[in-house]
Amino acid sequence: MIESYTGLDDAGVAIAAAQAGADVVRGMYGQRLRRFDKGAGDFATAADVEAERTILGVIRAARPEDAVLGEEGGQQGVTGAVRQWLVDPLCGTLNYAVGNMLVAVNVSLCDGAAAVADPFSGEVFFTDGVTAWVRQDGTDTPLAPTSATRLVDVNLDPPFPSAPGFRAVELMGHPGFVEHFRPRVVSTTLALAWVAAGKRAAYVTDGGDLSSSVHFAAGIALCRAAGCVVTGIDSAPVGPAGRGLVVAADAETHGLLMSMIHGHSTVA
Repeated sequence: MIESYTGLDDAGVAIAAAQAGADVVRGMYGQRLRRFDKGAGDFATAADVEAERTILGVIRAARPEDAVLGEEGGQQGVTGAVRQWLVDPLCGTLNYAVGNMLVAVNVSLCDGAAAVADPFSGEVFFTDGVTAWVRQDGTDTPLAPTSATRLVDVNLDPPFPSAPGFRAVELMGHPGFVEHFRPRVVSTTLALAWVAAGKRAAYVTDGGDLSSSVHFAAGIALCRAAGCVVTGIDSAPVGPAGRGLVVAADAETHGLLMSMIHGHSTVA
């Protein structure tokens, strides 16, 4: 197993880890799985736990000196390591638990390579930190964002730290939104990869600093490398002082959404 990862660059490690996790998620789909309560209505399944264990096995074999922050296992690996991986082994657990295939496996090296795997389409979206691609059936294709679909994915999952000033559900009711866009709610950060790939025009979510989140880091890295416009809901750069996330395929789409978010009457 260790030898199979010898010589891989960071993007290769991210891809291998995400694919290994996706294999687990796909293989356990449809089974009656044990649930682990996290409180506030959140939970993990045995598939989350097993996928993370498998992903960590790949990272440890390929990069034994690196640390890992996992959604299920927390901080692991070498104390004081210079490099850290962020792992969300099954983004969209509730979807998965009810038999919905809209899920993602996210693996990201902080400020570096990242991969987002769709266990059911077989697509793996990845970046080396500079360029962004999608791999399917052994073929790599550059990601090309476009707003042509007019589909905007809006995350409605709690928490809502910016309320009442900003509520995503109110954005969807804005007259300008329905004139220019069509809302979608998939409840998984796979939608971020779709923005990078041109399957979505944009993605909007509330929250704090999402740049170091196991849920969002891989998708943010993909979108940046693909050339998307990436900011917080307050137009500030995504980072420690940021609020939420607005990712758009182009500047025009981003500008329209920001006008609506901030209640500018010029967009109607």
